[in-house]
Amino acid sequence: MVRTKPSAAKDAGHPLDPLSEAEVTLASEILKKKKRLGPYARFTHVQLDEPAKSDVLGWKPDVGLARRAAVTLFDAKTGATHIATVDLGSRAVTQWREYSTKAHPYGQPPITIEEVFKVGDIVKADADWRRAMKRRGLTDEDIELVQVDPFSAGYFDRDVEKGRRLVSAVSYWRKDLKDNGYAHPIEGVVALVDLIENRIVHLVDEPEVIPIPKKSRNYDRASITETRKDVKPLDIVQKDGPSFAVEGWKVSWQNWSFRVGWTAREGLVLHEISFRDGARDRPIIYRASVTDMIVPYADPTANHFWKCAFDAGEYGLGKLANALELGCDCLGHIHYFDVPVADDYGQPTIMKNAICLHEEDYGILWKHYEFRNETFEVRRSRRLVISFFTTVGNYDYGFFWYFYQDGTIQLEVKLTGIIQTAAVASGKPYPWGGMVADNLGGPTHQHFFNARLHMMLDGEGNTVTEHEFRPRPWGTDNPYGNVFDVTARTLSRERDGVREADGRTGRYWQITNPNKKNSVGGPTAYKLIAHSAPVMLAQQGCYMTERGGFAIKHIWVTRYAPDERYASGEFPNQHAGGDGLPKYVAKNRSIENQDIVVWHSFGATHVCRPEDFPVMPVEYVGFTLKPNGFFAENPAMDLPPDRNSASRDNREKGACCG
Repeated sequence: MVRTKPSAAKDAGHPLDPLSEAEVTLASEILKKKKRLGPYARFTHVQLDEPAKSDVLGWKPDVGLARRAAVTLFDAKTGATHIATVDLGSRAVTQWREYSTKAHPYGQPPITIEEVFKVGDIVKADADWRRAMKRRGLTDEDIELVQVDPFSAGYFDRDVEKGRRLVSAVSYWRKDLKDNGYAHPIEGVVALVDLIENRIVHLVDEPEVIPIPKKSRNYDRASITETRKDVKPLDIVQKDGPSFAVEGWKVSWQNWSFRVGWTAREGLVLHEISFRDGARDRPIIYRASVTDMIVPYADPTANHFWKCAFDAGEYGLGKLANALELGCDCLGHIHYFDVPVADDYGQPTIMKNAICLHEEDYGILWKHYEFRNETFEVRRSRRLVISFFTTVGNYDYGFFWYFYQDGTIQLEVKLTGIIQTAAVASGKPYPWGGMVADNLGGPTHQHFFNARLHMMLDGEGNTVTEHEFRPRPWGTDNPYGNVFDVTARTLSRERDGVREADGRTGRYWQITNPNKKNSVGGPTAYKLIAHSAPVMLAQQGCYMTERGGFAIKHIWVTRYAPDERYASGEFPNQHAGGDGLPKYVAKNRSIENQDIVVWHSFGATHVCRPEDFPVMPVEYVGFTLKPNGFFAENPAMDLPPDRNSASRDNREKGACCG
């Protein structure tokens, strides 16, 4: 295992390198001094203010480029919010803009880790909430063990929520501190907490008391006393080391190269993805990341109707990333990246093992046996994996980017963790989801992710075309009925580029460069393969679809604009809606042969089942980008034949294969 260590400010090499620990410190100190920030200043992020694309593409190692920090912060006493830019070279605050959280359509900075922890104390100090707990049979001793979960409050046009910094809070009984609270939801009690006033401003205490499920469903090692005895070690060994190379934040692997970045909201960011084709490094994507997530719930009852978390914009996928464990989260010869970040107070900290880089075997890449002349050739597939995991409340999400030897790029998101739960009275049905245990339901919900792909396929002028398979009618040009056609149409303007996948027609999209010709005379291209899963199923016009409009379609194509960074807009927390992609595409700019961004919304619709509890097995969602006329031939033809000498024939113990 090797690790990339954060560099000092003077060692920052490339303009896209994340801020070093020293640079995070410097940015915070400059703001505190220049703006006379007091003890209530809270930082939601301190990260690289990425230089303009043209500056990055024109950069040379011997030419200096300004290093700037982008900072969002608010005052925990007044709620005043500011967006700042700090020039680290000149030590100047070059932007200091107040963001109004009190003017429609509102919006708040993300919820901080400090706020997550203080909500429980605020709630438990409230006399009305304690009375609600006692109505449900809890004693003062029980109440001290109650797990209080803060949950982003959303927006419902209520007077009580306007201009306030809020979270909602739901509660779970626990018999002890290690007990899994999600097995014991307390139904019918929801607290709306003002994080500036530090008090409950609205409390739901429904008159019907649903008994709290008391059966424990724990998953820690101490609770699972009997484990399988027939699991033998499965070791991943690379005796000569890995095939990849890491230089600072740049990764090279066979023909692939890219730069690693990080933000508090997105977590892992990949810059300047390119493939070496002969003597040329051919660009494919300038910047790739997941900018947004939304999880809308389909239960209309008091504890659940408002649940619609934007896990990236309201919390921060990067801010809540895990420290990955060697031999557990990743197997094999691992390279870890440690990431310098700022905590809630602007102090630097290092996220150890935040990003994992390794190689995986992926079965057969290509093979043919020609029986006529006994030619037998096979090449195994290997993929490079770069990933991180984040825990947002009850759910855990892994983001895995895969690079294949044939030029394919894939993003796979792994969903696991613990489902939200609802208490169900004995003998009563649960109409809003699936029963997962006695007296315990799991509300039906959806998970949507939005990947932002700032394309640069063979250069900056790119176009998206849409294709479908259509059976050709019987006729003189189809006398046997076996012909089908592939349709093609160009998405010329932004309103044309708002599309849904369709499994019936195999609809797919090509990102092309109309200025470059491939070996057979067409434009060079990559194909986006999207799964035809449901889009957001909440009704048009409801608060969920207004706020999370990016999830109502699978594909959006926009002209690149530096201020259009996130699918749901800058501050989705408590935002009234209408921001993000629906707002961007309303401009209806030309997207033909332009510098474009392809945004892909994808996800899962989850009807809970008993097998999802107490911890849900991984569910996989994602998409694939495949070369489609980008190369002149299979780019993996030059792979050397390889026989794995560590493989064994189980019939002949100890014998090598072949």
